[in-house]
Amino acid sequence: MQKVIKFQTNSREGLYDITREVKSMVAESGVMTGLVNVYVRGATAAIMIQENWDQSVQNDVVSLLRKLIPHGVWQHDAQDGNGDSHLKAGIVGPSETVPIIEGKMGLSTWQNIFLCEFDGPRGEREIVVTVIGGVG
Repeated sequence: MQKVIKFQTNSREGLYDITREVKSMVAESGVMTGLVNVYVRGATAAIMIQENWDQSVQNDVVSLLRKLIPHGVWQHDAQDGNGDSHLKAGIVGPSETVPIIEGKMGLSTWQNIFLCEFDGPRGEREIVVTVIGGVG
């Protein structure tokens, strides 16, 4: 099963929790044992599994990446001002794969799946969710 989630972002950089949408698709698939892959289309966004306890960890991720990869100092900025966005997305990566165990995602208590926006705000980000495995 494969579906596309369309998601709107409202800031230049931020983490957006998409766990509920992915969990819903896993349930809909009927897969009991398998994998779910979450992939964002676009060269300036990423997917990350991170703690979901409160907003502080997500804020810290954005803060760390801003310190490591500052805005406005890269060759690509001459084209469209988002060189840092490409670098951040490349380091974090466009996808995550989670095991499906007894019909549910094998995330721990504190893990959620986040869309990482590095070049927003965007009216639409496309996230491809692919569920593979045995129904039963």
